[in-house]
Amino acid sequence: MARRKSSISQTRSFLYGLARILGDISAVSKGPHATTRRIGRRIAGRATGKLFGRLFK
Repeated sequence: MARRKSSISQTRSFLYGLARILGDISAVSKGPHATTRRIGRRIAGRATGKLFGRLFK
């Protein structure tokens, strides 16, 4: 059986998701250059996270 997430963990996940969406909206409002840069950083961050996940497994 899967463990239930605590309410603090659920709240934190929601707030991080909301911050990510607000950052995307902010980048779009600043123009295409900011949006492209943000997308590149998100991709690089995801790749780095996967690499570290494999290294420290």
